[in-house]
Amino acid sequence: MTDPANLSVTVVDGYVDEPAHFGVPPYISTYPRYTAGAIVDAGVPEEQVRYLTIDALREDRNLWRHVDEADLMVYVGGMTVPGKYVGGTPAEPDEVKELAWTANGTTLLGGPIRFGVGEQNEGASDMERKDLDYDFVAKGDVEAAAYDLVHGGMEGFGDRVRSNEEIDRWGAKGAFVVEQHPNHPEYLIAEMETSRGCAYRCSFCTEPLYGNPAFRTADSVVKEVEHLYDRGLRHFRLGRQADILAFGGDGEAPNPEALRDLYGGIREVAPDLGTLHLDNMNPVTITEYPEESREGIRIIAEHNTPGDTAAFGLESADPVVQEQNNLLVTAEECLEAVRIVNEEAGWRPGEDPGSGPTFGDDAAPRLPKLLPGINLVHGLAGERPETYEHNKRFLQSVLDEGLMLRRVNIRQVMAFAGTEMAETGADVAKSHKEQFKPYKREVRETIDNPMLQRVVPPGTVLPDVHLEYHQDGKTFGRQLGTYPLLVGIPEERELGRAIDVAVTGHGYRSVTGVPHPLDANEATMKELQAIPGIGRQRAGDIVVGRPYVSPAEVPGAAEFSLERFLSVRPAGRAD
Repeated sequence: MTDPANLSVTVVDGYVDEPAHFGVPPYISTYPRYTAGAIVDAGVPEEQVRYLTIDALREDRNLWRHVDEADLMVYVGGMTVPGKYVGGTPAEPDEVKELAWTANGTTLLGGPIRFGVGEQNEGASDMERKDLDYDFVAKGDVEAAAYDLVHGGMEGFGDRVRSNEEIDRWGAKGAFVVEQHPNHPEYLIAEMETSRGCAYRCSFCTEPLYGNPAFRTADSVVKEVEHLYDRGLRHFRLGRQADILAFGGDGEAPNPEALRDLYGGIREVAPDLGTLHLDNMNPVTITEYPEESREGIRIIAEHNTPGDTAAFGLESADPVVQEQNNLLVTAEECLEAVRIVNEEAGWRPGEDPGSGPTFGDDAAPRLPKLLPGINLVHGLAGERPETYEHNKRFLQSVLDEGLMLRRVNIRQVMAFAGTEMAETGADVAKSHKEQFKPYKREVRETIDNPMLQRVVPPGTVLPDVHLEYHQDGKTFGRQLGTYPLLVGIPEERELGRAIDVAVTGHGYRSVTGVPHPLDANEATMKELQAIPGIGRQRAGDIVVGRPYVSPAEVPGAAEFSLERFLSVRPAGRAD
């Protein structure tokens, strides 16, 4: 390979999705950023490194010239959990091969370590990395492979794991990549790594394949945020870890001071950030270290932005399944962890942080700061018909106690090489296939819908909903953040912009709403009819009675609390 100073490099992002790492737009994962940073650190000038998403290549064939002409083309991608995506579509194996065939320079492929590209999408599991015609395949860290290849030439290539000291450099040097993302800057959220690996060994999870937790320092993460912030990014998710509460500790016990350094430092270097969310929080940490965990949760809720979700890996409430799959938390312990997060972080902006969870018609019109989510996995060893009943009873107990969950994620397991699931060959998912679908539907109807009404009562305002697509005469969008709600809005509106929305109705995992504030003198019939209690006739009465000088004048204002939804512009009355 030539002198790094003369190299042209193209990094293609085919997207990743792991248990502790999001990379499908609007998320941008660490992989392309760190890889680009490693290449710059090895001597390639920043202006000679181009970043492209697979979606951009699909939309504009002219961009393929950058794949063709690059001295080095690096592809990063790999899916290790199943998912459905709105903001982007992960690369298919045929596209990954086409990239290799198109490139005339050296090619390098990598992604989540130890995983083949064939595992990116269901139905492609028979493919192996060796079938994809790349010159080099990184079976360790792709960013380390890229650095070694550029710095040491072909003789320097190896399958090694990068160090945190290298990430300190590469995270900073690769921040420029976000400016080349099609979603930059308004609709892009950076996945931030605080650690990887896990101290526990659940049978199905890929995260332990990274080894025991390797924590970065708070200062390192904060500096990376600062570099991204300087590049125009305003949205961040601390998602790349198995347990945020264990940050800065021994992998098990919480370290509240480290969390304060982390969150406080981010707020200091990114004062005008729009989103600061997290992902994984281990409920067993909360039950084993309740006081330290409470303090850590309070620190997070003090600094984060509303609508945050702490995903709890209960996986199964069935004690038989728990025992056979090395699951650490019981249903009773998980319920206690749900209580603690609700008590310490279930408040809404404008409320007393010590007030605990609140909901109902009088709730403040914002999402709670931080709520737990529950992950349930099916197809694990030991699963039986009774497993479904155990799970339903657990979820019902959360609802009956008046607690709040932000989301319930139900999925069927994917077995990957290196996990215990792959070694045991457990394949119970197929045997319970007929039971799985009605069970999932029942949870959506009896748990998700009433829980959503509790978490997001009518009138709740969701700021900055990004409008993404049209369907059935409506516009659908989401906020940036961890597991954002899908929001349906009457009428087809201009896409690619963000508006505030007041919630008017609830589905199983989505809500409907109207623009907020909605001008009573300009609202359409469809918008008015979407407001709870306002049918076609009353909406017609409101239209006929225009103009109004205040929401209180609108017919039914007091009866239906219309001031939660409607406003009147000062110039509303013509006279």
